[in-house]
Amino acid sequence: MTAKMKRREFITLLGGVAAWPLSARAQQTGQLPTIGFLGAATAAVWAPWTAAFVQRLRELGWVEARNVAIEYRWAEGRPERYAEIAAEFVQLKVDVIVTTGAAALAAKQTTSVIPIVFAVANDPIGSGLVAGLARPGGNVTGLSVQARDLAGKRLELFREVVSDLRRLAILANVGYAAAVLEMGEAQAAARTLGLEVVTLEVRRAEDIAPAFEALKGRAQALYVVTADPLLITNRIRINTLANIARLPMITTQREFVEAGGLMSYGPNYSGLFHHAADYVDKILRGAKPADIPVEQPTKFDLVANLTTARGLGLTIPESFLLRADEVIE
Repeated sequence: MTAKMKRREFITLLGGVAAWPLSARAQQTGQLPTIGFLGAATAAVWAPWTAAFVQRLRELGWVEARNVAIEYRWAEGRPERYAEIAAEFVQLKVDVIVTTGAAALAAKQTTSVIPIVFAVANDPIGSGLVAGLARPGGNVTGLSVQARDLAGKRLELFREVVSDLRRLAILANVGYAAAVLEMGEAQAAARTLGLEVVTLEVRRAEDIAPAFEALKGRAQALYVVTADPLLITNRIRINTLANIARLPMITTQREFVEAGGLMSYGPNYSGLFHHAADYVDKILRGAKPADIPVEQPTKFDLVANLTTARGLGLTIPESFLLRADEVIE
């Protein structure tokens, strides 16, 4: 009887250890909790977002190399790398994976056990990342930008700057499912505003220059569907081609404007990565992804580049500049 009782106590103890927060288990094993950080583009492109994430971790008490380890991997704009990196994280037995939309989906297809936090996802329900926003279910949760819902607002702002806009080109990576959804929303919004629409569909970096060549004389301005590693990685090339063609351009991400694009309107990505650290903190302290609701951004940035506007011969209205969150000169 005594032997049986001891065996039961031992099994109960093991079950209790499995339920401990990862930070407590790490203290018992001598190993640091480990975050697998999967960057969809390059380290340079993601640098501001990575910094925001690490800063928030520190604010929450997680200091890299002291009480948490972070394994960084960069897909460099190549989606075929997502599954490979996710599999590497499984081999490393990381405690949580942090990434964005399509890469999060590849990670989910690789592991149903390791918690996954997406800092940015355009359509987490439609893409199959989560079952619902309030109760995600499974091992995945994070932040949804619902970028395509903003397409109409983005075009209204664009017309304030390009007042005679009648013909619009929309550039998107059609190999990226969320970009296709946003492109459709942008097309619908453009037609509601009475604009003629030309679509430029790319899948590889090599497709970008020919797309601009085919566009000559067919549009007055360009809407670039971003939040996509291919296009954000090639933002300088896109900006250069658009400015040479004298095409005013609007995008979803400020990084394009900082690199010479005309304007952007969309969620604050550094803020999203900053908040993603809160999700990681909860998971490392024992919460389950299935029980942490998916949230949507509350801060949206309107950014304009005055130098680019002057180069294109545009005068941005003073009323517009007063509403902008940032004006680059």
